[in-house]
Amino acid sequence: MPEISYEDFMAVDIRAGRITRAEPFPEARKPALKLWIDFGPEIGVKKSSAQITAHYGPETLPGRMVMAVVNFPPRQIGPVRSEVLVLGVADADGEIVLIAPDQDVAPGQRMH
Repeated sequence: MPEISYEDFMAVDIRAGRITRAEPFPEARKPALKLWIDFGPEIGVKKSSAQITAHYGPETLPGRMVMAVVNFPPRQIGPVRSEVLVLGVADADGEIVLIAPDQDVAPGQRMH
């Protein structure tokens, strides 16, 4: 990967959010969930879809903190307008594990 500047990094707005609602997304081509994530009063609640069904069910996600990129343009994924990119890393099987703060932080806090 090419080296980037600190300014390049700071151009990506990564924020902490709290999942308020999660639902199955049967219309997706690959197994996915629809998420509603609260990023606090400045950004509000945003929708996303995430291919995280190997480790998470819709009933386990509300209240959970996640990290997401909030300044990408929205993408239409089937009938869902995905407004943020939820971040994760692949496990040994290639399934996504969510990235989250290890302490409770206020929704909307920016990653530094």
